Amino acid sequence: MVASQEIVQRVIDTYRQAARANRETAARSGNLIRLSPELAEDVLITADLHGQRLNFKQLVRVAALDSHPKRHVILQEVLHGGPTYPSSQGCMSHLLLEDVARWKLEFPQQVHYLLSNHELSELTDFPIAKCGRILNLQLRAGIHEQYGDAASEVRDAAMEFVGSCPLAMHLSNGVFLCHGAPNLVDRNGFDTSVFDRPLTADDLRSGGAAFRLVWGRDFRPENAAAFASLVGAKILIHGHEPCAAGYSVPNSQQIILDCCGQNACYLLLPVTEDLNHQQIVQRIKPL
Repeated sequence: MVASQEIVQRVIDTYRQAARANRETAARSGNLIRLSPELAEDVLITADLHGQRLNFKQLVRVAALDSHPKRHVILQEVLHGGPTYPSSQGCMSHLLLEDVARWKLEFPQQVHYLLSNHELSELTDFPIAKCGRILNLQLRAGIHEQYGDAASEVRDAAMEFVGSCPLAMHLSNGVFLCHGAPNLVDRNGFDTSVFDRPLTADDLRSGGAAFRLVWGRDFRPENAAAFASLVGAKILIHGHEPCAAGYSVPNSQQIILDCCGQNACYLLLPVTEDLNHQQIVQRIKPL
């Protein structure tokens, strides 16, 4: 059954208000979230969710933000994947995007949703194919299944929310979080000004700084060292790469988390402690 006009308007309003909350987050500077001990005690770091609403609900319980006013949460990549509508096979992950927008409104200073490659693909109509299906089309079919003739308006509001997302988070203890690991930074450099200025269309296109940031999978030690040096970090934490065990440690400066599988993992990291790579890895927990 197609949602009522009242529900449609409620969803549109939620996305638009969440976009405003993204832009007005106190810890945000440009496209970067900066957390210091004055603003945060710890941060719950999650990665790719891909439509897995049950995993999301478990993360909400673990975070317990209402009991921890100085705890922050990082979310990444919720679109594409998970259940589909039986009648159309449309992707239902748009419902998880709505969940994230509502959570942002409930805790506007604590919940942070990073731009990821699947979200960027929707924002720029960059097609992603998997198992012979175009994921972008499946998502549009899912939104239409739920909202009928109002689907385009709902999607426009959703993209306003996605387009307002920060690119990364920098912790004062030297940890830097972003979705991917830009390729060949050790050879070609990286335009770090993308964290400080309004995003341009060129940033979002293939080869642009934001595109490289969310699509890259260069986990060579040399590349990690070059990127960490450019962003002023000691440790880099990413999503983007599937991990059968729920996490992966490709080198001594990088950690990869995965939250969409049965072995989903998360990381609760104190902002007030200066931890080394091994100490951070030891704090990774199964969901």
